[in-house]
Amino acid sequence: MSARYTLVVGTKDWSSWSLRPYLALRAAGAPFEEVVIQLRHTDSPSTKEQIEKHSPTGRVPVLKIEDTGKTTTVWDSLAICETIAERHPEAALWPADASARAIARSYAAEMHSGFPDLRDQLPMDFARRLATPSLREATKGQIARVLSSWEQALAQYGAAGGFLFGEFSVADCMYGPVVSRFVTYGIEMPGACSRYVERMMALPAMKDWGAASKAEVDSGNA
Repeated sequence: MSARYTLVVGTKDWSSWSLRPYLALRAAGAPFEEVVIQLRHTDSPSTKEQIEKHSPTGRVPVLKIEDTGKTTTVWDSLAICETIAERHPEAALWPADASARAIARSYAAEMHSGFPDLRDQLPMDFARRLATPSLREATKGQIARVLSSWEQALAQYGAAGGFLFGEFSVADCMYGPVVSRFVTYGIEMPGACSRYVERMMALPAMKDWGAASKAEVDSGNA
């Protein structure tokens, strides 16, 4: 019997961290159940209490793996993506080449720990299209860093499949929320980056996440 996965995520229109492992699971082709916890609500039980039923950190996302009679709980978006890649080697969620794989991991880790001003000024709002805010110099610099790194990866590795390291990888999962932010706020991008964003937004997983985000907005849950 194959493992049973349950992915606990937050409000899809807002929860950038949740989008990442969702993309990884979809890319792996692994069936999974979803638990969506609406964030920023004051209903009883509170959002915090709902999350704490599933998460040891009180945060989402969380992946629950039921396998061989035990349940393993994995938290943190990058840890979940790494776990999915390890459990589903057939999905090739990291590049096969060791050098490319090391650089892809660096890309993923940089996104995971960096870009605080970009996150602050361009919060994920997947279903909406909003005006570009007046950007701080630090935010402009971080946007430039993202675009420069995308251009470099696409130029060196992207020809094989059109994603950052050729075929879709964990690096693309980690940058999925930034892709959506750049679309939401109309960030100008050079041609290669613009085509990459179009390719990412055309993924069935991104389209499904977008449809769910729009449903949240329409229902007043985002």
